[in-house]
Amino acid sequence: MVVLGRVAAVVSFALLGCGIASAQRTKEPDWTAAEAEALKHFQNLVRMDTSDPPGGEKPAADYLQQVLLHEGIPVQMFAVEPNRPNVVARLKGSGKKRPILIMGHTDVVSVDAKKWVHPPFGAERADGYIYGRGTTDDKDNVTAALMAILLLKRNDVPLDRDVIFLAEAGEEGNTRFGIEHMVNEHYAAIDAEYCIAEVGNVVRANGAVRYATVATGEKLSKGVDLIAHGPSGHGSIPLENNAVTHLARAIAAVTQWQPPVVLNATTRTYFERLAAISPAEQAQQYRALLSSDPKAVEAADAWLRANEPRHASMLRTSVSPNIVQGGYRNNIIPSEARATLDVRMRPEDDAEAFRAQLGRVINDSAIDVVFNGFGGRPASGVSPIDSEAFRVIEGSITRHYKTTTLPMMSTGATDMAFLRARGVQCYGVGPAIDEEDGPKGFGAHSDQERILESELYRFVRFHYDIVEQLARKR
Repeated sequence: MVVLGRVAAVVSFALLGCGIASAQRTKEPDWTAAEAEALKHFQNLVRMDTSDPPGGEKPAADYLQQVLLHEGIPVQMFAVEPNRPNVVARLKGSGKKRPILIMGHTDVVSVDAKKWVHPPFGAERADGYIYGRGTTDDKDNVTAALMAILLLKRNDVPLDRDVIFLAEAGEEGNTRFGIEHMVNEHYAAIDAEYCIAEVGNVVRANGAVRYATVATGEKLSKGVDLIAHGPSGHGSIPLENNAVTHLARAIAAVTQWQPPVVLNATTRTYFERLAAISPAEQAQQYRALLSSDPKAVEAADAWLRANEPRHASMLRTSVSPNIVQGGYRNNIIPSEARATLDVRMRPEDDAEAFRAQLGRVINDSAIDVVFNGFGGRPASGVSPIDSEAFRVIEGSITRHYKTTTLPMMSTGATDMAFLRARGVQCYGVGPAIDEEDGPKGFGAHSDQERILESELYRFVRFHYDIVEQLARKR
């Protein structure tokens, strides 16, 4: 473990925003200047190739450290390896309330540069968009969090909470360099009541805002292997107990079976609110999910699986067979065949009980059902939707986007799982995106990742509003 740049600046109690007790509302930032600065920081960060793998977040971390130190904000950098540091900065509050952590990751997924129209690390502006890897995952959140802590400091905002900024490494490729290291080795530096991070978004259709999602929970990745066994032999003499045949039946059994629909506070509220703003056909299906009639729930679930698989996945522990391996020669019957299942578990489900259930569904003594170690994030709960943080976020969404807030169960994995497992209430937010962008290849992890420049600016204001409302002295 390497610790870099231990508290790198010393600033006074007053400058850190603790302030003399004051009931006055803080002045509004100069948003014209703030937007120009946000664009500068955003483009500078996107232009740094921090692809993971191989991982090399140091240029981004050094840049953030420089910006923060220039403002007189103390910085700590923690690293497992010197080229993969995590940046932590803190504004001190009165201590009346526990801290708020604002977080983003500086690494991005890899690129195939030949497939990009605009350079993946160019941060080019075109037709109202900014193009580049990380524009929506996750240098938008890094930039918004950076601007929040800078503006709080500059405006001398008196705080009841410490505001902690974390720019982490390793989220896309190896969490041991980032959030695992921070939680396991330096938790005191980021311990907080609330965390604001990635995943939620404001969803637009045909240029108009439809609704906003706030991630309050996420499913747990648990890879499962089905390993079929049987005698080896010559391919010219078919065997009834061929391992590949056993495996094919097992895959069919697992995919035809569906774990039951189970609602929690987040998913129930999500579909209640979504039904209220959706066209009649979809609204009817969403409301049927919430009914007490098992047949109505079953029919609505079948409709979702056929038409809106992402929504169907939010309702259950999901199973997707993604890799099948068996045999090495055409004329040899293999003694073993294997299928790898991507299992995404509801936060409330028990992993071992689910594995046992898979075994009962398959009902074949020739098949071993084993966890394969995929998915290193811990099981974590769901953050409440009746908390101060959620109410503040919802209020900010109303002010900035004038739309409905949907608490969301994320089907993917984030580093918030490590924090929720330690009792931190985490909420995922993000900028407005066009729902048409994903199918067109302009979404996160795509070859033309992009963000509307105007929505980057609106997100910076929205993010600052959340943090200021939660942390400001009352």
